[in-house]
Amino acid sequence: MTGKEYLLSKKWGVFNHYLDLLQGDVNKPHNQPFGKLAWSDLVDCFDVERLAWSLHQMNAGYYFITLMQGTKSMLAPNATFDRIAGTKPGEACARRDLPMELADALSKYNIDLCLYYTGDGPWKDDIAGSRFGFTEPRKDISMDFCKKWASVLEEYAERYGDKVKAWWIDGCFRESFGYTEEMYEQYYNVIVKANPQALVGFNDGVKRRHEKNYSKETLICGEFNDFTRVPKSDDFYGGALPHTLAPLGYDGETMNEYSGWGSPGVKRPLDYMVKYIQAVNRVGGVVTIDILVRADGSFDPEQEGFLRQVGSRL
Repeated sequence: MTGKEYLLSKKWGVFNHYLDLLQGDVNKPHNQPFGKLAWSDLVDCFDVERLAWSLHQMNAGYYFITLMQGTKSMLAPNATFDRIAGTKPGEACARRDLPMELADALSKYNIDLCLYYTGDGPWKDDIAGSRFGFTEPRKDISMDFCKKWASVLEEYAERYGDKVKAWWIDGCFRESFGYTEEMYEQYYNVIVKANPQALVGFNDGVKRRHEKNYSKETLICGEFNDFTRVPKSDDFYGGALPHTLAPLGYDGETMNEYSGWGSPGVKRPLDYMVKYIQAVNRVGGVVTIDILVRADGSFDPEQEGFLRQVGSRL
């Protein structure tokens, strides 16, 4: 069974943003009940066994979590990052290897681990962003940056190997950043070298339809703000796995590019969500559902209960 066939058999999964700007913010529900903690200490609060059991109760087939997003706070140790950014172990990269622990906990229930990475590095941090070579206003990305940032990814990819089934790489914008095929190649090569069966997708932002962004892409990123678009079959995307990623929550604001991500609540009825996932499965695709996770790895109760009902009908 290929990596694509394998992930397709899982039907649907859950996505979590676990970030210093969410779980580390005492004013957000993601932080409760921990208060202000250093990033590495916050990661220590995550209960992998509890999360794995919760996903098992949902009948979820796989689980995505962010390695980072925008800042220097990385979810796991990375000596390459520390060397380039000039940071000490535990200062930017968590001391705990949470992805490795997650992979082991999830494997008890035959749930696969997938990881989120970005194509713009720690751009929000003036020092780390400058050392990698990409900061505001995030224009004219360079091959030098891509090689440095790919070397950080390489350390993770080699460490996790086939424990990670798919990589979803955000912020790989062709028009606004200047990404090219050769730049995508830097990331793609280190991933498939570590795990030839891994699926890889490069996100070029929210689109009006499912699109392939890179010639060798094996996973359609499929970022949307709601579960309304059904992809075409894999033949249309050159064999890449059709995939939708959207948030279940709704933050009460007018729907826009960021509405609902990591937010509590449920924006669609049960029957609607079940039928949507089934529709995507019928064309040979999978659906990933973004929900709120707290610092300790517990989910929003309403969303968790809802997805248990969804999973019981799939």
